[in-house]
Amino acid sequence: MTIVFIGVVVLGLVLATGAARLGSALVARARADAAADAAALAAADMLALGRGEGAAVAAARETAAANGGDLVRCDCRGTNATVEVTVPATGLLAASARGRARAEVRLE
Repeated sequence: MTIVFIGVVVLGLVLATGAARLGSALVARARADAAADAAALAAADMLALGRGEGAAVAAARETAAANGGDLVRCDCRGTNATVEVTVPATGLLAASARGRARAEVRLE
């Protein structure tokens, strides 16, 4: 009976650890997506104002950092801004999450 009890406890701990890691990954992914969305919008805003690609990349980098992320890639040309942002995950054995977003300027 004791061995069965220990097995059940160990199985419960393994399942709880897996669920915690999955939850941490999902939260990090949502944070990365939000940071990428905000960065793409900031870059598109600079493009819409006619400030150029350099200002768009700088705005995307600042906005990603303000949302806890790092700008990995920013393709800001013409009326399109495409960004990629990484956000570190917290917790046991957590890896960073990556988010991508695109914003388009429509001058009407």
